[in-house]
Amino acid sequence: MRLDYILEGIDTAGIHGDTGIDITDITTDSRQCRPGCLFIAVPGFESDGHSYIGKAIEAGASAVMYQHPEAAGEIIGSGITAVRVGDTRGAVPDAAGNFFGHPSADINLIGVTGTNGKTTIATLLYRLFSGLGYCCGLLSTIANYVCGERFETTNTTQDPITLNRLLRLMCDRGCQYCFMEVSSHALHQGRVKGLKFRGAVFTNITHDHLDYHKTFSEYIRCKKLLFDSLDRNAFALINSDDRNASVMVQNTAARVYRYSEGSMAEFKVRIVERSIEGSLLNIDGTEVWTRFIGDYNAHNICAVYATAVLLGADKEETLKEISAMGPVPGRMEYIRGRRGITAVVDYAHTPDALENVLKTLRELRGGSQLIAVFGCGGNRDRTKRPEMAAIGTRYADRAVITSDNPRFEDPAAIIEDMKKGIDAEGMTRTMFITDRREAIRTALMTAPDGAIVLVAGKGHEDYQIVNGVKSHFDDKEIIKETLL
Repeated sequence: MRLDYILEGIDTAGIHGDTGIDITDITTDSRQCRPGCLFIAVPGFESDGHSYIGKAIEAGASAVMYQHPEAAGEIIGSGITAVRVGDTRGAVPDAAGNFFGHPSADINLIGVTGTNGKTTIATLLYRLFSGLGYCCGLLSTIANYVCGERFETTNTTQDPITLNRLLRLMCDRGCQYCFMEVSSHALHQGRVKGLKFRGAVFTNITHDHLDYHKTFSEYIRCKKLLFDSLDRNAFALINSDDRNASVMVQNTAARVYRYSEGSMAEFKVRIVERSIEGSLLNIDGTEVWTRFIGDYNAHNICAVYATAVLLGADKEETLKEISAMGPVPGRMEYIRGRRGITAVVDYAHTPDALENVLKTLRELRGGSQLIAVFGCGGNRDRTKRPEMAAIGTRYADRAVITSDNPRFEDPAAIIEDMKKGIDAEGMTRTMFITDRREAIRTALMTAPDGAIVLVAGKGHEDYQIVNGVKSHFDDKEIIKETLL
């Protein structure tokens, strides 16, 4: 594609060189540069892309987009085309959209946002519509899928170039629907800028990511951006049981619909029966058995059903598909083992999510002991650490507090922060083991017959980051080694 086509709609502060040249790819990573590439130098949170302009030129870049005036000499001196803009980060989505032909306009793109439930809802929608015979795409925390083919993912929401590249691939392969998790970070950083959403789903909003957003009001504002971007032909589906749901849609042009367990809504759900194997739900007057447990999963299932109906799916076929689906990896997955012990793996890593999971398991445990293994991530919101510990020791009969992903922090220091939330009585029922493998094994080996052991925080993740080093680590593998 010609460079001048890629620059359409982008305010430029100066161009030196030929904009009629053919561009074969665009990137913000100098290591991915090839001959014919447009390199966009973006100031990052840890490093500045302008420092890698020389590397990009050496790799054969045909053009460079930049914002720092002092970089002009290096680019112009190399003889390639130099394009200066006021904000390269803001220009990336526009350039990516132009280069890939704005693929989001050619597919039914559904965004799912909220603190909890994004992965479950997006993944189940992908499974549902695939089961209904459609070629679909999924952009999620666990992995990206294009008509059944898996692509690895690094973030909940990818960068604009990767998003548009995957959406173009979906369109080229005949995908009719794409279901996408949309994080608050992505909304704040403009990663989904320019994407055309057919609809958006709001799950809930609770304490999380305050290390990044600083205030809860700013966190809400960023989530709201998704709904502010919807046009009048789109739909906005919100969980009306969340007290901030109405805030999300107060400025949207989209048609607003609600789903709920306890308040007025177009789509209603009620739990009829509960067990550790699943729940009997009443959804809009029809009873359906599902392999999901907990009030929050009832909300998730209702959101999936409502979204499908709003997209025109048959209600009966939708409920049939929902009944056949199992849990999403790392979301309330259970493993039965020796001595009648049940281990439950869940991604719960926020106070609200941990409380929901533990309250659900308490309701289902009967006379069995409930043990919780959990920790808090390093280099993340420290204010939630005492709260997480308080919740874990309040709802579990015994707790084993351990490491999550310490990243660059001392695991012992993270645990010390967590201890501040535990009262004297809770301390008598809590063990502290920094080694997560040993913590899981200890909890399982010392559990009484018939106990339920929750291993929370990492869910689907198959790695752990300690001292900045990422190594293989899978909670489920350790549970199976110990329990089966």
